[in-house]
Amino acid sequence: MFIAGRYDIIVLGAGHAGVEAALAAARLGCHTLLVTLSMDNIALMPCNPSIGGPAKSHLVREIDALGGEMGINADKTAIQFRLLNTGKGPAVHALRAQSDKKFYQFLMKETCERQERLEIKQLLADEILFDHGAVRGITAETGESYLAKAVILATGTYLKGRIIIGEHMHSGGPGEQRAAKRLSRSLKENGIKLMRFKTGTPARVDGRSLDYEKMQIQPGDDTACSFSFMTQEKTRDQLPCYLTYTNEKTHEIIRRNIDRAPMANGIIEGIGPRYCPSIESKILRFPDKERHQLFLEPEGRHTEEVYVQGMSTSLPMDVQLDFLHTIPGLERAKIMRPGYAIEYDCIDPLQLSPNLMFKEIEGFFSAGQSNGTSGYEEAAAQGLMAGINAVLWLRGEEPFILRRSEAYIGVLIDDLVTKGTEEPYRMMTSRAEYRLLLRQDNADLRLTEKGRKIGLVQEDRWQKFLEKKNGIKEAREHLENFIIHPSADTLAHLEAENMALIRTSTSLAELLRRPDTDYDKLSKAFVLPELAPDVKEQLEISIRYEGYIEKQKEQVSRMERLEEQRLPEDIDYAEVPSLRDEAREKLAQVRPFSVGQASRISGVSPADISVLLIWLEKLRRQKGGE
Repeated sequence: MFIAGRYDIIVLGAGHAGVEAALAAARLGCHTLLVTLSMDNIALMPCNPSIGGPAKSHLVREIDALGGEMGINADKTAIQFRLLNTGKGPAVHALRAQSDKKFYQFLMKETCERQERLEIKQLLADEILFDHGAVRGITAETGESYLAKAVILATGTYLKGRIIIGEHMHSGGPGEQRAAKRLSRSLKENGIKLMRFKTGTPARVDGRSLDYEKMQIQPGDDTACSFSFMTQEKTRDQLPCYLTYTNEKTHEIIRRNIDRAPMANGIIEGIGPRYCPSIESKILRFPDKERHQLFLEPEGRHTEEVYVQGMSTSLPMDVQLDFLHTIPGLERAKIMRPGYAIEYDCIDPLQLSPNLMFKEIEGFFSAGQSNGTSGYEEAAAQGLMAGINAVLWLRGEEPFILRRSEAYIGVLIDDLVTKGTEEPYRMMTSRAEYRLLLRQDNADLRLTEKGRKIGLVQEDRWQKFLEKKNGIKEAREHLENFIIHPSADTLAHLEAENMALIRTSTSLAELLRRPDTDYDKLSKAFVLPELAPDVKEQLEISIRYEGYIEKQKEQVSRMERLEEQRLPEDIDYAEVPSLRDEAREKLAQVRPFSVGQASRISGVSPADISVLLIWLEKLRRQKGGE
């Protein structure tokens, strides 16, 4: 065996999971190798050219708060920002940015190339090297081997990838890259369970062939928000998107050709995402729906390629052209890249521990779409956590595991390793039971101290965080101690700002809880100090929603008692009496690390948890109360 290099950590794949994993590992002091099929496709956006959206923006903010790179890169390369769900409560507010697709790649590539202790190599890995239940490294198709104490699998949708357009299919990954065929075989031969999933993408059309006058313009927000808590810019030169709709003619063409759709004629074997279906799936699932909205999204400042959001398809090319030409504004659309479906292998995430390491293979971690997820943001979040935990494992330290009550990242990983997934997993706000605590606006307050302790949060970020945290504390104390009385002057000030009058003495903090009041109104009425926008936002939310927040904290406290009850690693569930057979089987498969995690396993009932608690208490007494 020709050994071409030795490293602390090897990261296989340089997509959104791979770059976060590699950057985190290198920044924490490990000699790291990042392996990619193509140096030109690092951090490729093979699907929609955007970052964020409902629940996904929470992940990006959390990545940023911990010291990751996605938020910083997204801010620098954005061509449009929009804050979504502003008509609802702050728990579901979500930032979404259109990115300059190529600029995003180039800037992330530059960041990786300039990172100390990080090497990047273009090669195709054919085999993972294992030895007595531990990972040793990888072997490339050209014969050389690279050894490492830890390996992170971040291969995205390239494992045995197959591109499908109508009746045509060929081996390949996103962006027409080569597929990693032999690597799938290597994983199977070493006892790793694989699943077959499918995803897809719409056509890219030539912007010069579109009639934007027939569409509704969708401009960015006047005040541009940011993903990173470190970004200073508040205004940007933005490009608009456009909205149009399918119609009955579109649907009729699709229905008439549905027998040629790979999803209908059996060509596609993989399981696709319910929450992001192809246009042909939408027509079949919602036959009474008269139209479906489509967003025309520019792919960058220096290209005419436009992404047709909402029109994912794998229908034949002639059908794609026919139905596109029925849509207002796309009557003369020219396709630059066809829509296609892609099938790929991914691992069953139930094989992973909460630190994203395989339970049965020491030093072998997995992150991103290779874990059965969809989306750049879900991938990046897992990559960051895998990179951190690989370093901690090498150091012999406790793993870094975020609870469901601490972060959307915690919800994401707990869902994967506890419940598994039978389709490409997508993060949604409805998956988070404590979403009022896990808002995108307070990700830094929740996680920056943790990132600092790990070592990823540098001094400039830390000082900015402390300034914000102290500013919120001081402002709140000032409002709580500022007592006003129902004097004539006070009532006149309140009336001037259209605020409800008071009858008894009260604090300004109490006034801020009223729906007709905000800090700006109080400031005008009673001359308060000017606050930074992020401090003002946190102040208003924390005071206005204090009662609801406290209720959720009580729920968390009750649940944490179960989370703190650890289960022995060597527990034999066959010996636990009165457990149902299904629960026994599921517990043995997942091997939860706590009673809390056990309670979330599909097929484990509250009665099973009661049985488990009684058995644990009996075991504790037998061992003298330990």
